Amino acid sequence: MPTSPDQPVFVVPQENLVPSSDHLSKMTDIPASRMFLIKKSLDQYQQKAPDSPIYDASQGDGGASLPGTPPEILERAAQMQIDHGTGYDSPFGTVAFREVVAEKYWQFSPGLGVGPANIIATVGGRDALVKAYEAMLSLGHGRQGDALLVSRVPWLSYNWGPYGVGANVILAPGREEEAWTYSEEGIRASVDFAAKSGRKIAGMVVTNPDNPTGQTITPEKQIALGKAALKAGIAFVLYDWIYHQVTDEEPMDINAFLREFTPAERDRLIFLDGLTKSLGASNIRSAHLIVPEAVSKFIVARASHNVIPSFYGLAVAMAAYEMGYKEASRSIVEPTNASRKVLQTFLEKENFKYIIGKGYYAFIHVGDWIKAKGWEDSEALGQYLAEEHGVATVPGGFFSAYGKDWVRFSYATPPERTQGAAERLLEGLKALE
Repeated sequence: MPTSPDQPVFVVPQENLVPSSDHLSKMTDIPASRMFLIKKSLDQYQQKAPDSPIYDASQGDGGASLPGTPPEILERAAQMQIDHGTGYDSPFGTVAFREVVAEKYWQFSPGLGVGPANIIATVGGRDALVKAYEAMLSLGHGRQGDALLVSRVPWLSYNWGPYGVGANVILAPGREEEAWTYSEEGIRASVDFAAKSGRKIAGMVVTNPDNPTGQTITPEKQIALGKAALKAGIAFVLYDWIYHQVTDEEPMDINAFLREFTPAERDRLIFLDGLTKSLGASNIRSAHLIVPEAVSKFIVARASHNVIPSFYGLAVAMAAYEMGYKEASRSIVEPTNASRKVLQTFLEKENFKYIIGKGYYAFIHVGDWIKAKGWEDSEALGQYLAEEHGVATVPGGFFSAYGKDWVRFSYATPPERTQGAAERLLEGLKALE
């Protein structure tokens, strides 16, 4: 430390400085998500056919395509905000939020090493994920440039969110006929692949139900994959369960799940959940992480210098959890579950090749029509369907090249809208024959 106040000085000691590197100038540009632009193609159809209905099957937003968060929950949260005031809260949210999530929502069992202190409130799922990526890199192997492992056809932001904070993303091996699901052999092959470039894998993301494919795998399969990843040397496994409440079965039981892992293994598990999908609360920006103690301390310290969650998002969650989440989410979950049955019946009847599990989405194979037109992938098909037939889907190629012959079809709409969208999809495809 220099003795003169006239000399510049680093904030941290020399041995703790971030190494100088020109890697930022060599990174590929991160593209803006095209997901927010898809609906614009519907405008052209509506201009040509103003009296004809349009169908948005691209939606991942129950607040836009379904009734969204019940007004009584929003009103209760507003009163909570008034009572609470508008001063700063903690980087983890509030103590009351932590307790409600732990005790009312998850109902953590004693002896599993998780409780309110393991809950971190975040500003939606993307904020949660970025915070988790940073923790996995720093606390995993302690190196930027290590890898994050995702499925072969991942949610678009899994490709670019990690890359933006210094993680290189690896697409795991996966076969189309198995819905590109992880395998234990593929996990080990991915670790070996990373090692060839001098890298380790800081984390693996398991999304269930999956986005974009809609594939659902059993808790037993999720556990086996997590154990295989940890055994292979992957530092953390993140379970993204943001869609798990949108099911006509039972949502994930975290207590039963954690019992299958040893205490040492639990220290390498991260869970994500929130209101975005099952409560139709995309614009509320309320999610939470369940993290080990070391990860909690890491995220809280960093969040105190960057993104602190707003109380209103916490209040909506607390109001919904205190109501009983099954009741609170009924206006989203029930029509989506009904629509899933409608869509699956339609796809079966019309002999489509498709993937459908739980959650919001079906992945539908449209490769025959793409080839018939000489198109390279489903992007051109998606534009054609929206502009000429008034139905918007998401091209599978947006997620990765391996999904290029598929489209993502959202059925998070009332059943009659889902039926109409499916019929319009078929109409558009038949017009290409």
